[in-house]
Amino acid sequence: MSYVRSLSLCAGLLGAALAIPATAGAAESSTTASNGKKALDPNEVVCRKQEVLGSRLKSVRVCRTRAEWADARNETRGEIERVQVQRGAIGQ
Repeated sequence: MSYVRSLSLCAGLLGAALAIPATAGAAESSTTASNGKKALDPNEVVCRKQEVLGSRLKSVRVCRTRAEWADARNETRGEIERVQVQRGAIGQ
């Protein structure tokens, strides 16, 4: 893969990771044991606004289940880690 293509992939993954709020994972992982709140249903549909890369004004409403949001977050995190490890190995 060329350097420019790798760089654009990193930028896209970073943009996707920033579009998912960091606090969403903490709020979704709360359980009944910690603070008496009811556990969140993984099948509940949650809609979020995501800003479109390259535009300051346009946003898209994306609706997924809580489980799908968690899978997407984990997949993005894994891709970023994979790219960082590959970049580190190439740079040495």
